[in-house]
Amino acid sequence: MVNQKRRLPFVQMDVFTSVPLEGNQLAVFTDARALSDAEMQALAREMNFSETTFVLPRDPAVESERGVQVRIFTVGEELPFAGHPTLGTALVLRGDSGIEEICLDLKVGKIPVRFSAYGGLPFGMMTQRDPVFGVTHSREDVARATGLALEDIADDLPIQTVSTGNAFAIVPLRSRAALEKLAPVWAQMGEYLKKMETRFFYFVSREPVNPQARLQARMIFYNGEDPATGSAAGPCAAWAVLHGVIPSGEQALMEQGVEMKRRSQIFISAEREGSKIVNVRVGGHAVEVARGEVVL
Repeated sequence: MVNQKRRLPFVQMDVFTSVPLEGNQLAVFTDARALSDAEMQALAREMNFSETTFVLPRDPAVESERGVQVRIFTVGEELPFAGHPTLGTALVLRGDSGIEEICLDLKVGKIPVRFSAYGGLPFGMMTQRDPVFGVTHSREDVARATGLALEDIADDLPIQTVSTGNAFAIVPLRSRAALEKLAPVWAQMGEYLKKMETRFFYFVSREPVNPQARLQARMIFYNGEDPATGSAAGPCAAWAVLHGVIPSGEQALMEQGVEMKRRSQIFISAEREGSKIVNVRVGGHAVEVARGEVVL
Protein backbone atom coordinates (compact mmCIF):
# COMPACT_ATOMS: atom_id res chain seq x y z
CA MET A 1 0.00 0.00 0.00
CA VAL A 2 1.40 3.39 -0.99
CA ASN A 3 1.71 5.87 1.86
CA GLN A 4 -0.41 8.96 1.28
CA LYS A 5 1.62 12.13 0.96
CA ARG A 6 1.14 14.86 3.56
CA ARG A 7 0.40 18.32 2.22
CA LEU A 8 1.44 21.08 4.62
CA PRO A 9 0.16 24.58 3.78
CA PHE A 10 2.37 27.55 4.56
CA VAL A 11 2.26 31.32 4.18
CA GLN A 12 5.34 33.42 3.43
CA MET A 13 5.42 36.89 4.98
CA ASP A 14 7.74 39.87 4.84
CA VAL A 15 7.71 41.25 8.37
CA PHE A 16 8.43 44.73 9.74
CA THR A 17 7.60 46.25 6.38
CA SER A 18 4.59 47.35 4.36
CA VAL A 19 6.58 46.86 1.13
CA PRO A 20 6.82 43.36 -0.42
CA LEU A 21 10.39 42.03 -0.81
CA GLU A 22 11.69 44.17 2.05
CA GLY A 23 11.73 43.44 5.78
CA ASN A 24 12.44 40.00 7.22
CA GLN A 25 11.18 36.82 5.56
CA LEU A 26 9.10 34.33 7.51
CA ALA A 27 7.43 31.03 6.65
CA VAL A 28 4.38 30.13 8.75
CA PHE A 29 3.08 26.54 8.72
CA THR A 30 -0.52 26.99 9.79
CA ASP A 31 -1.14 23.44 11.05
CA ALA A 32 1.90 21.53 12.26
CA ARG A 33 0.17 18.98 14.47
CA ALA A 34 1.35 16.08 12.28
CA LEU A 35 5.02 17.08 12.46
CA SER A 36 7.74 15.77 14.75
CA ASP A 37 10.39 18.06 16.24
CA ALA A 38 12.93 16.71 13.74
CA GLU A 39 10.59 17.41 10.83
CA MET A 40 10.00 20.98 12.01
CA GLN A 41 13.74 21.53 12.19
CA ALA A 42 14.24 20.00 8.74
CA LEU A 43 11.50 22.20 7.27
CA ALA A 44 13.11 25.29 8.79
CA ARG A 45 16.35 24.31 7.06
CA GLU A 46 14.44 23.76 3.82
CA MET A 47 12.77 27.18 3.95
CA ASN A 48 16.18 28.70 4.82
CA PHE A 49 14.83 31.91 6.35
CA SER A 50 16.15 33.29 9.62
CA GLU A 51 13.06 31.74 11.27
CA THR A 52 10.11 29.51 10.42
CA THR A 53 7.08 29.11 12.69
CA PHE A 54 4.77 26.16 13.28
CA VAL A 55 1.23 26.70 14.56
CA LEU A 56 -0.22 23.88 16.68
CA PRO A 57 -4.01 24.44 16.79
CA ARG A 58 -5.82 23.40 19.98
CA ASP A 59 -9.38 23.41 21.26
CA PRO A 60 -10.77 26.99 21.15
CA ALA A 61 -11.42 26.95 24.90
CA VAL A 62 -7.76 26.05 25.54
CA GLU A 63 -6.56 28.73 23.12
CA SER A 64 -8.81 31.29 24.78
CA GLU A 65 -7.16 30.57 28.13
CA ARG A 66 -3.57 29.77 27.13
CA GLY A 67 -3.11 31.32 23.68
CA VAL A 68 -2.30 29.84 20.28
CA GLN A 69 0.63 27.43 20.55
CA VAL A 70 3.47 28.37 18.19
CA ARG A 71 7.00 27.01 17.91
CA ILE A 72 9.86 28.96 16.34
CA PHE A 73 12.87 27.42 14.56
CA THR A 74 15.95 28.89 12.94
CA VAL A 75 17.86 26.78 10.41
CA GLY A 76 19.82 25.29 13.30
CA GLU A 77 17.77 25.37 16.50
CA GLU A 78 14.46 26.04 18.22
CA LEU A 79 14.10 29.45 19.90
CA PRO A 80 12.02 30.25 22.99
CA PHE A 81 11.15 33.64 21.52
CA ALA A 82 11.78 35.76 18.44
CA GLY A 83 10.15 39.02 17.47
CA HIS A 84 9.46 39.02 13.73
CA PRO A 85 8.08 35.44 13.84
CA THR A 86 5.73 36.49 16.65
CA LEU A 87 4.44 39.53 14.75
CA GLY A 88 4.23 37.77 11.38
CA THR A 89 2.50 34.67 12.75
CA ALA A 90 -0.02 36.76 14.69
CA LEU A 91 -0.93 38.71 11.53
CA VAL A 92 -1.35 35.44 9.59
CA LEU A 93 -3.64 34.07 12.31
CA ARG A 94 -5.66 37.29 12.38
CA GLY A 95 -6.17 37.29 8.61
CA ASP A 96 -9.19 39.42 7.70
CA SER A 97 -11.02 38.69 10.97
CA GLY A 98 -10.63 42.19 12.37
CA ILE A 99 -10.03 40.91 15.91
CA GLU A 100 -8.11 43.29 18.16
CA GLU A 101 -5.70 40.91 19.92
CA ILE A 102 -4.16 37.46 19.61
CA CYS A 103 -2.10 35.86 22.35
CA LEU A 104 0.64 33.45 21.27
CA ASP A 105 1.74 30.65 23.59
CA LEU A 106 5.49 30.45 22.95
CA LYS A 107 8.23 28.54 24.77
CA VAL A 108 8.99 31.78 26.64
CA GLY A 109 5.35 32.14 27.74
CA LYS A 110 2.30 34.10 26.59
CA ILE A 111 2.99 37.05 24.28
CA PRO A 112 -0.01 39.22 23.35
CA VAL A 113 -0.11 41.02 19.99
CA ARG A 114 -2.56 43.91 19.63
CA PHE A 115 -3.77 45.09 16.25
CA SER A 116 -4.67 48.48 14.87
CA ALA A 117 -4.47 50.35 11.59
CA TYR A 118 -1.39 52.47 10.98
CA GLY A 119 -0.89 54.25 7.69
CA GLY A 120 -4.05 52.56 6.44
CA LEU A 121 -2.57 49.06 6.85
CA PRO A 122 -2.88 46.35 9.55
CA PHE A 123 -0.33 46.95 12.29
CA GLY A 124 0.62 44.65 15.17
CA MET A 125 2.22 45.60 18.48
CA MET A 126 3.53 42.90 20.80
CA THR A 127 4.18 43.38 24.49
CA GLN A 128 7.37 41.59 25.43
CA ARG A 129 8.40 40.32 28.84
CA ASP A 130 9.85 42.84 31.29
CA PRO A 131 13.55 43.22 30.56
CA VAL A 132 16.36 41.65 32.54
CA PHE A 133 19.50 43.79 32.51
CA GLY A 134 22.73 41.82 32.54
CA VAL A 135 26.43 42.50 32.43
CA THR A 136 28.08 45.56 30.94
CA HIS A 137 30.94 44.89 28.54
CA SER A 138 34.23 46.70 28.11
CA ARG A 139 34.68 48.59 24.86
CA GLU A 140 38.12 47.01 24.46
CA ASP A 141 36.78 43.45 24.72
CA VAL A 142 33.94 44.13 22.28
CA ALA A 143 36.29 45.83 19.82
CA ARG A 144 38.53 42.74 19.83
CA ALA A 145 35.59 40.36 19.43
CA THR A 146 33.95 42.30 16.58
CA GLY A 147 36.96 43.65 14.68
CA LEU A 148 35.83 47.22 15.28
CA ALA A 149 38.28 49.99 16.06
CA LEU A 150 37.92 51.19 19.65
CA GLU A 151 37.00 54.67 18.43
CA ASP A 152 34.08 53.18 16.45
CA ILE A 153 32.30 52.31 19.71
CA ALA A 154 30.53 55.16 21.50
CA ASP A 155 31.95 56.02 24.92
CA ASP A 156 28.93 57.95 26.27
CA LEU A 157 26.65 54.89 26.58
CA PRO A 158 27.27 51.43 28.04
CA ILE A 159 27.46 48.19 26.10
CA GLN A 160 24.99 46.09 28.06
CA THR A 161 23.32 42.71 27.82
CA VAL A 162 19.52 42.93 28.02
CA SER A 163 16.93 40.18 27.59
CA THR A 164 13.17 39.99 27.11
CA GLY A 165 13.49 36.32 26.15
CA ASN A 166 16.81 36.27 24.28
CA ALA A 167 19.94 37.98 25.62
CA PHE A 168 21.46 40.65 23.35
CA ALA A 169 24.44 42.89 24.04
CA ILE A 170 23.42 46.35 22.81
CA VAL A 171 26.49 47.99 21.24
CA PRO A 172 26.19 51.75 20.58
CA LEU A 173 28.40 52.87 17.70
CA ARG A 174 29.80 56.36 17.32
CA SER A 175 28.57 56.90 13.75
CA ARG A 176 26.55 55.43 10.91
CA ALA A 177 29.82 54.98 9.01
CA ALA A 178 30.98 52.57 11.73
CA LEU A 179 27.70 50.66 11.40
CA GLU A 180 27.98 50.47 7.62
CA LYS A 181 31.54 49.12 7.59
CA LEU A 182 30.80 46.45 10.18
CA ALA A 183 32.17 43.08 9.00
CA PRO A 184 32.69 40.81 12.00
CA VAL A 185 33.63 37.14 11.94
CA TRP A 186 30.93 35.07 13.64
CA ALA A 187 33.31 32.47 15.12
CA GLN A 188 35.24 35.20 16.91
CA MET A 189 32.09 36.95 18.13
CA GLY A 190 30.40 33.72 19.12
CA GLU A 191 33.31 32.62 21.30
CA TYR A 192 33.20 35.89 23.24
CA LEU A 193 29.39 35.93 23.55
CA LYS A 194 29.30 32.37 24.90
CA LYS A 195 31.70 33.35 27.70
CA MET A 196 29.47 36.32 28.56
CA GLU A 197 26.20 34.30 28.54
CA THR A 198 24.86 36.48 25.74
CA ARG A 199 23.28 35.18 22.51
CA PHE A 200 24.12 37.97 20.06
CA PHE A 201 25.38 41.52 19.60
CA TYR A 202 22.94 44.21 18.45
CA PHE A 203 24.77 47.17 16.92
CA VAL A 204 22.99 50.55 16.92
CA SER A 205 23.74 53.99 15.55
CA ARG A 206 22.04 57.25 16.51
CA GLU A 207 22.66 58.55 12.95
CA PRO A 208 20.04 56.71 10.86
CA VAL A 209 19.72 57.24 7.12
CA ASN A 210 16.00 57.95 7.55
CA PRO A 211 15.52 61.29 9.37
CA GLN A 212 12.22 60.00 10.77
CA ALA A 213 13.99 57.15 12.57
CA ARG A 214 15.70 57.41 15.96
CA LEU A 215 18.09 54.48 15.55
CA GLN A 216 19.56 52.25 12.83
CA ALA A 217 20.64 48.72 13.74
CA ARG A 218 22.41 45.62 12.46
CA MET A 219 22.47 42.06 13.80
CA ILE A 220 25.02 39.47 12.63
CA PHE A 221 24.46 35.85 13.61
CA TYR A 222 25.66 32.37 12.66
CA ASN A 223 23.50 32.26 9.52
CA GLY A 224 24.54 35.67 8.19
CA GLU A 225 22.79 38.98 8.81
CA ASP A 226 19.23 39.44 10.06
CA PRO A 227 17.11 42.09 8.30
CA ALA A 228 14.94 42.64 11.40
CA THR A 229 15.30 41.29 14.93
CA GLY A 230 12.23 41.91 17.05
CA SER A 231 13.63 39.97 20.01
CA ALA A 232 16.57 42.43 20.00
CA ALA A 233 14.40 45.49 19.39
CA GLY A 234 12.66 44.98 22.74
CA PRO A 235 15.91 44.83 24.74
CA CYS A 236 17.16 47.79 22.68
CA ALA A 237 14.04 49.79 23.58
CA ALA A 238 14.54 48.99 27.27
CA TRP A 239 18.24 49.95 27.07
CA ALA A 240 17.42 53.15 25.18
CA VAL A 241 14.84 54.29 27.75
CA LEU A 242 17.05 53.33 30.71
CA HIS A 243 19.95 55.38 29.34
CA GLY A 244 17.96 58.34 28.02
CA VAL A 245 18.31 57.69 24.27
CA ILE A 246 14.50 57.53 23.89
CA PRO A 247 12.07 59.19 26.34
CA SER A 248 9.90 56.95 28.49
CA GLY A 249 6.62 56.10 26.75
CA GLU A 250 7.56 57.56 23.36
CA GLN A 251 7.03 55.35 20.32
CA ALA A 252 10.19 55.56 18.20
CA LEU A 253 11.06 54.18 14.79
CA MET A 254 14.17 52.05 14.39
CA GLU A 255 15.38 50.74 11.02
CA GLN A 256 17.36 47.58 10.34
CA GLY A 257 18.39 45.71 7.21
CA VAL A 258 19.26 48.91 5.33
CA GLU A 259 22.76 47.77 4.38
CA MET A 260 21.48 44.45 3.00
CA LYS A 261 18.73 46.14 0.95
CA ARG A 262 15.90 44.70 3.04
CA ARG A 263 14.87 47.80 4.97
CA SER A 264 12.81 46.97 8.04
CA GLN A 265 10.83 49.47 10.09
CA ILE A 266 10.49 48.51 13.75
CA PHE A 267 8.42 50.63 16.13
CA ILE A 268 9.60 50.45 19.74
CA SER A 269 8.65 51.87 23.13
CA ALA A 270 9.19 51.21 26.82
CA GLU A 271 8.32 52.98 30.06
CA ARG A 272 10.35 53.84 33.11
CA GLU A 273 8.75 53.33 36.52
CA GLY A 274 11.27 54.37 39.14
CA SER A 275 14.30 52.16 38.62
CA LYS A 276 12.39 49.62 36.51
CA ILE A 277 11.69 49.45 32.78
CA VAL A 278 8.27 48.02 31.91
CA ASN A 279 5.77 47.81 29.04
CA VAL A 280 8.34 46.96 26.39
CA ARG A 281 6.51 47.06 23.06
CA VAL A 282 7.67 46.21 19.55
CA GLY A 283 5.51 46.52 16.48
CA GLY A 284 5.22 46.96 12.76
CA HIS A 285 3.55 45.87 9.56
CA ALA A 286 3.79 42.58 7.66
CA VAL A 287 2.76 41.68 4.13
CA GLU A 288 1.94 38.32 2.58
CA VAL A 289 4.10 37.53 -0.44
CA ALA A 290 3.44 33.83 -1.15
CA ARG A 291 1.31 30.80 -0.27
CA GLY A 292 2.02 27.19 -0.98
CA GLU A 293 2.27 23.60 0.20
CA VAL A 294 5.15 21.39 1.17
CA VAL A 295 4.61 17.77 0.24
CA LEU A 296 6.19 15.14 2.52
